[in-house]
Amino acid sequence: MTYLQNDLAQLATVSTATITMVLLKHGLRNVWLRGTRPLGTGQHRIVGPAFTMRFLPAREDLATPASLASGRSTRAAIEDMPAGSVVVVDAMGTTDAGVFGDILCARMKARGVAGLVTDGVVRDVSGVLGTRFPVWCQGTAAPPSVAGLTFVGWQEPVACGGVAVFPDDVIVADDDGAVVIPKALIGQVIAAGADQERLEAWIMTEVERGVPLLGLYPPNADALARYAATKPGI
Repeated sequence: MTYLQNDLAQLATVSTATITMVLLKHGLRNVWLRGTRPLGTGQHRIVGPAFTMRFLPAREDLATPASLASGRSTRAAIEDMPAGSVVVVDAMGTTDAGVFGDILCARMKARGVAGLVTDGVVRDVSGVLGTRFPVWCQGTAAPPSVAGLTFVGWQEPVACGGVAVFPDDVIVADDDGAVVIPKALIGQVIAAGADQERLEAWIMTEVERGVPLLGLYPPNADALARYAATKPGI
């Protein structure tokens, strides 16, 4: 699926916390990818269609150093990634083998990939940070992926951090972690997200001027009326 750049730009202004609230109102609770923490400080919010990758537990006849150069490898997958995508790696929560290191992250950045989200870890952390390629993960480990994982494919449904992610769902990641927006709900999230952000900003100004929380957060009819009066054109 091709998303309009304007749609992605609008989502980039909405926090993951707000997105989870909007999706909750649509009945979706399991959208936050567990274990996806910013690797570096000051990483900007990223948004883009999911490019999925999947690992299985290591099997000695398949997870070998030679497999890294095969046509079905992480290297081959990277060369298939479109610019602007967010790579979502299902590492099954494995934390003792790094899915990527600095060279692979540098190549993804060169290809224009927006960032990496995984429930696993990365290696060569100082080099990865040096690339300034945005990464969300569980941390770091020195061993390579083949020490604990077998790479099996890309652009198929995966489970990352306990969440189902399909290719071309939209991923948003910021300081609170990463969330997935099902592609069927993109329009609704865009429509509701901006107003939810404005509402919460208004609530914060009310809190700062001493208004009690009951009736304000969540807002009752009176609070919503006062909020509506602040909108342009009201």
